Amino acid sequence: MKKINLILNGESRTAAVAPHEVLLDVLREKLGVKSPKVGCERGDCGACTILLDGKPVCSCLILAVEVDGQEITTLEGVGRNGPTPLQQSFIRHNAFQCGFCAPGIVLAATALLEKNPQPSAHEAQEALSGNLCRCTGYEAIIESVVEAGREGGGKKKSRKGQ
Repeated sequence: MKKINLILNGESRTAAVAPHEVLLDVLREKLGVKSPKVGCERGDCGACTILLDGKPVCSCLILAVEVDGQEITTLEGVGRNGPTPLQQSFIRHNAFQCGFCAPGIVLAATALLEKNPQPSAHEAQEALSGNLCRCTGYEAIIESVVEAGREGGGKKKSRKGQ
């Protein structure tokens, strides 16, 4: 076992991990984070998407020992003080049905809006191409991301800005 230290949703955390353990399992089973979902376990579906140092990655493909010293954001770390404009837009558009894919899509879209605050529909579609949704379709999801960009991106507006 190797001890890893990381920043998880803004808090310092430590976990003892075996060399073969994937990050997804460590997040869910050892660190108690449930938003990254176990889907394909091959990096195809995006249900396990997290932000690793601000970039969307499939946590099922990363060995936990590789993230020592890095920063991880999961859905639990987004909108901790209230919904972001992106989350509000997803709600307004009824963008999700079952919610299984929602955490990964929210994180991929959050990363997009950090990099490109006002993406086009094509740019949003491209950024979310690694995230599959089996029950909703993508139109409302893409519309939500584009609208959120127009309204201030993924970050929660300050009280002065509202």
